[in-house]
Amino acid sequence: MSADCIFCKIVRGEIPCKKVYEDEDIFAFHDINPMAPVHFMVIPKQHVDSLDAVDAAHAPMLGKLFAKLGELARGQGLTDGFRTIVNTGRVGRQEVYHLHVHVVGGSEPLGSMLPRGN
Repeated sequence: MSADCIFCKIVRGEIPCKKVYEDEDIFAFHDINPMAPVHFMVIPKQHVDSLDAVDAAHAPMLGKLFAKLGELARGQGLTDGFRTIVNTGRVGRQEVYHLHVHVVGGSEPLGSMLPRGN
């Protein structure tokens, strides 16, 4: 874990959060600034800067993380679908440089992912 990373601090319990799930490899918690009625993030406990920093050694952790998303989403009431978002790097608008998957949804369909033409 990184000493200065806000998500690592959340995993260590130094910053409070509304926890969704935790096991030995992954941690899920609600976003403090939700963009939808349900908005939580799933992160590896191991500090990985971004999806761009992932290599084959991370495959088991990534497989476990993505395999858990559906169960966690359903547990938060997202039974009719949800969106997953992984922002990567500056162009991808990544704000916290610790790999994380946003899970967002609600009872109504979400808007467009990106405006057309951008």
